Amino acid sequence: QRVQLVVMAAVLAMVCPGKGCSIDCRPILTTISVKGCGITELVNTTECTGHCFMTDHSYQGNRQQQKTCNGDWTYMFKRIDGCPEEVPYPVAMKCNCAVCDLKTMDCGRFVETIPTCDPLLKE
Repeated sequence: QRVQLVVMAAVLAMVCPGKGCSIDCRPILTTISVKGCGITELVNTTECTGHCFMTDHSYQGNRQQQKTCNGDWTYMFKRIDGCPEEVPYPVAMKCNCAVCDLKTMDCGRFVETIPTCDPLLKE
């Protein structure tokens, strides 16, 4: 069994060697547009993205609560030339998997193709 564990660890290291392959819940860099005084500019910020592990049992019973990728947010401010006020934009500070809150989140099923690092699984 020890040999199997070593082989599995080696295979996983080869399939997804870098952080770019991860689909876990984490902050990523993104660019968004902000608007102030009728002027739109782009700013670099971070957002929480990724998937949260969940088991879906084949038997009926108590369903596990769905977790989604959420984060602690703060706001930074962008100064736009010619605009007297700074424009706020959101920045994700820390991301984690937390129970989905139907009041503030879209808790539906993910229906798109999940990205993969394995070339054999790519479409």
